Amino acid sequence: MSEADFIARLRGIATDPAARGLADDVAVWEGLVLTHDMIVEGIHFLPDEAPQDVAWKLVAVNLSDLAAKGAAPLGVLVGYSLGDAAWDKAFADGLDTALRRFGLLLLGGDTVRVPAGAPRSFGLTAIGRAPEGGAPARSGARPGDQIWVTGTIGNAGVGLAMRLGEIEPNETCLAAYRRPQPQLTFGQAVVPHVHAMMDVSDGLLIDAQRMAEASGCRFGLMLEAVPLSAALLAVRPDVVDTRLAAATAGDDYQLLFAADPAKAPMIREIADGLDVPVTVVGHAGVGEGVVLTHKAQRVPLPERLGFMH
Repeated sequence: MSEADFIARLRGIATDPAARGLADDVAVWEGLVLTHDMIVEGIHFLPDEAPQDVAWKLVAVNLSDLAAKGAAPLGVLVGYSLGDAAWDKAFADGLDTALRRFGLLLLGGDTVRVPAGAPRSFGLTAIGRAPEGGAPARSGARPGDQIWVTGTIGNAGVGLAMRLGEIEPNETCLAAYRRPQPQLTFGQAVVPHVHAMMDVSDGLLIDAQRMAEASGCRFGLMLEAVPLSAALLAVRPDVVDTRLAAATAGDDYQLLFAADPAKAPMIREIADGLDVPVTVVGHAGVGEGVVLTHKAQRVPLPERLGFMH
């Protein structure tokens, strides 16, 4: 089964409203926002990654889901596969660093031992307090909304290529891949002004498509507006193929959100105050799916919009 097929199968089980029809990245229950993500060796991280970086990534990718709901992080539960003792110790040290950095409580979890040589896999449940006005779903975008993203897109994808020895490395892209930074403060500040919000984890195009589908809208995205960093453009030319690669690479952990154009001045004021770059990359309209353009010329959607299991 594909990921989408399996989730569709589970929707008949997850009938409580807290589950949001399994159409969001979180559950919202009794004022709490709950999310769970797993990472697996060879899929989400390389076998030779530093265990401290793996621990950081496990925490950060879950907190990114909380950020997309404007939630205040409270604590975590960790699922851990035991292996090499030195690796396990380094992971625990890295977990401690990450939890302290984000002010999180370790509340519990579980451990298992896997066969020697089996890929490591880890899970984490993050718990946050929902904002007063409620946690925005990815289904709230409306025709006429502007579509925004925070930060830059594509650094982590280039960072992975650098780790694989395909591109000359630079620290900005490597850091984006190894230690993503969840946009918690911005998410909490902007949440009263958005109609829909989610994080960009699997790729800008596939996540925009998910938001458009959930919202019953068509998203028109402008490829030339997708924000690329100077570090990315130092190793790749600013051409359509580079922009498509950035928009489908995933692992960005930026925020994608839809808001009324009248909210733009407030959104920019929040972003300036927090020193978080924000960019309008498109608009929501009547219809369905994603339409992609580059400098007003229609661009066919690539066969692969982003990462899928």
